[in-house]
Amino acid sequence: MARILLAEDEESIRALIVRALTQDGHEVISSGDGAEALEVLGRDKGCFDLLLTDIQMPVMDGIALALAAGRDHPNLIILLMTGFADQRERAHGLNALVHDVITKPFSLADIRSVVAGALTMPTRH
Repeated sequence: MARILLAEDEESIRALIVRALTQDGHEVISSGDGAEALEVLGRDKGCFDLLLTDIQMPVMDGIALALAAGRDHPNLIILLMTGFADQRERAHGLNALVHDVITKPFSLADIRSVVAGALTMPTRH
């Protein structure tokens, strides 16, 4: 299955997503903010299939993370999550970089479905 990097500052949401995606057979590495996720991405030389990140986080937000990750790892599939309409608008300009923006709150079935769909997309070059 896939190797997924999750960046989410809310511990309870992070734990739910990790559990759901792990049950689907994925390896999930999680971080509490964008800077930590970017550090993991660099340390692991981008060996991830998918980045799933909240937009609004402390230290480095998900949009800054997506821009840095997309620049350094162009084949990485990027999914953003947000509960705020204005954040969704900020992400709208990143269509070439971001596969999808998932609106919070979402069900575990929703997140599993979006991740599965993203992983079946052809690789970008």
